[in-house]
Amino acid sequence: MPFSTSYPRSPFLNPHLLIAFCLFLSPKNHLVQSCYTSIFSFGDSLADTGNLLHSHPDKVYLVGQFPYGQTYFNRPTGRFSDGRLVLDFIAQAFGIPLLPPYLARSIGQDLRRGVNFAVGGATALDADFFEERGIRRDLTNNSLRIQLEWFEELLPSLCNTTSSCRDFLRGSLFIVGEIGGNDYGYPFTQGLNLEEVTPNIVPQVISAIGFAIERLIERGAVTILVPGSQPFGCGSEHLTLAESSNKDDYDPVTGCLKEGNEFAYYHNSLLERELDRLRELYPYCTIIYADYYNAAVQVFLSPLEYGFCEDILSACCGGGGPYNYNSSAVCGAPGTMVCSDPSLYWNWDGTHLTEAAYRWIANGLIQGPFAVPPINSVCTKLAQNVRHPNYELVM
Repeated sequence: MPFSTSYPRSPFLNPHLLIAFCLFLSPKNHLVQSCYTSIFSFGDSLADTGNLLHSHPDKVYLVGQFPYGQTYFNRPTGRFSDGRLVLDFIAQAFGIPLLPPYLARSIGQDLRRGVNFAVGGATALDADFFEERGIRRDLTNNSLRIQLEWFEELLPSLCNTTSSCRDFLRGSLFIVGEIGGNDYGYPFTQGLNLEEVTPNIVPQVISAIGFAIERLIERGAVTILVPGSQPFGCGSEHLTLAESSNKDDYDPVTGCLKEGNEFAYYHNSLLERELDRLRELYPYCTIIYADYYNAAVQVFLSPLEYGFCEDILSACCGGGGPYNYNSSAVCGAPGTMVCSDPSLYWNWDGTHLTEAAYRWIANGLIQGPFAVPPINSVCTKLAQNVRHPNYELVM
């Protein structure tokens, strides 16, 4: 599993595709505004817009304090970033209000434009999987299955007949992930090694994601965006905690740790294989692979070319050290430092990304080339009202 600096399955810098997307995003073309009327999101801290904060209001989380949220919101919102997330940029691109966190919803609130179920620290696998193996989950016991149950509990308030739900959900975009990072992070930080995690946990995570997608399709989902993992070996936290004295452990071009990226590449390979399986089973649905991995790698190869600083592997906010990450002084804690311009940084706090990084990824999904299939073909399919003749909802 070599560290890939290529762009598999992505029409990278295809001029015809870029022209098509420019036309697609033209103000005269309203497909981008009319394609989706709502978004429903599931995942972990890369997509959490406040659920973790609201799940334990008695606890103090640094994500609920400055400098989190400083760039766009000018206040902490529960997002693990200085500003907006990929989810936020996608919503804004389609004229949809920023999604409210499910646990912060209010009585009588209109949620037909979408809801975010993602929770910081959530896993794809259920709590009992980790408990049986003596693995602690410090932030939350939330899992992908629990988030699906929240959606199913909410659905009757959004549509109450088979036909109304079919029409409503056909116009909805479902985002499943990114998720799985915590499934791996918890065991890694508690002593398990790659030889234990790779065969015993990765396939289980992929199965859980596949199950969630099928369950959403049974409920009426037609368009599902599934992000892969970002390159773990380029994260400030991983580079600090897995520091090696062997220079051969590092990619000579990016400076990232090869082993972490090979692991992420393996996860993504299995995920893409699972998505191919699901596409064959459900040809009337559109399942989009969001290539977070190669979107990031492109920047790491030439950060200055894309408007980022040369010190691309360091966190903007942290407690010092070679990569400005210190597990004893994480972002927001007393004595931590914040860079003067987060827009020049990819990594925000060692684990999560800056608004600038999320903007880059979101543009790569909306305009290409990091969405498979391209979003314009998805909108065309919806505009043509394509529907499988045997399409029925499970209510």
